[in-house]
Amino acid sequence: MKKILAINYSQTGQLDEILDKMFEPFDAISVERVKIEMVEPYAFPWTSERFFDVFPESVMEIPRRVAPFVTSQENYDLVVLGYQPWFLSPSIPTTSLLMDDHFRALVKGKPVVTVIGARNMWLNSQETVKAMLKTAGARLVGNIPLIDRSDNLASVVSILHWMLKGEKTKPYGIFPKPGVNDEDIMSADEFGEIIKRTWDKGNYEDLQLNLLSLGKVKVPTNILFIEQRAKKLFRIWANIVQKKGTTPEKRRKWLVVFKYYLIFALFVVSPVVLVIFNLILRPLTLGAIKKKKEYYCGVN
Repeated sequence: MKKILAINYSQTGQLDEILDKMFEPFDAISVERVKIEMVEPYAFPWTSERFFDVFPESVMEIPRRVAPFVTSQENYDLVVLGYQPWFLSPSIPTTSLLMDDHFRALVKGKPVVTVIGARNMWLNSQETVKAMLKTAGARLVGNIPLIDRSDNLASVVSILHWMLKGEKTKPYGIFPKPGVNDEDIMSADEFGEIIKRTWDKGNYEDLQLNLLSLGKVKVPTNILFIEQRAKKLFRIWANIVQKKGTTPEKRRKWLVVFKYYLIFALFVVSPVVLVIFNLILRPLTLGAIKKKKEYYCGVN
């Protein structure tokens, strides 16, 4: 009997909701759900200190121990991997899973669909996931990013409210509700219908094109511009924290410095740079922007 393995880590439960809805078109015995846990769990909600403490290891893709997980079989026809980005990189649980021998054996030679639940920046993290899946011998055949569609700066306030207070509500009653839009979550079964039709046929060549035909996977130009530059800066800062944070006290100090740098970059530097980009550079690079968007929306 054909079987799908749907595996994910979800700290807030949002990704669990997305996958539950996505697999509604399937009968219960066709899909095996496995929810990953860490040997040393990440508590939710976060404290500010703990939230920034995972920054260096997230960016540098340093794994932690995944709690042993059990699957009913060793051979699946399709693997669906759900994950979240942390600091423009795969979350540490995702990186850890992708480096786990059990998981790598499960995906070797198999078609894989990735499902992302993100604030709005997922391009860099997906590049890392693609490379890790390729190293494991898997074949990426589909990618479904579901994001917070609010304004970038407003969503920063909203997501910090959710992460630090544990409340998926509108901060101060004026900022948008954090996370993936409820309508997008409730319509995730539309992606599931397409996956099911492809899975029934056993041919995944056109799966991503069919997923894109729904018109729900888009790369905002401003986000593309920010992500192309921010990951390099994050790597620099992660290295600084790792090299100079030789004691817990020094590490905390440098993480505080990074926190205030990030706030300044987000709310002061970024808006100015985006205005310059949209007025001067964007009109001159429309062709290149289009090609980059097409690339990131694909699976190659």
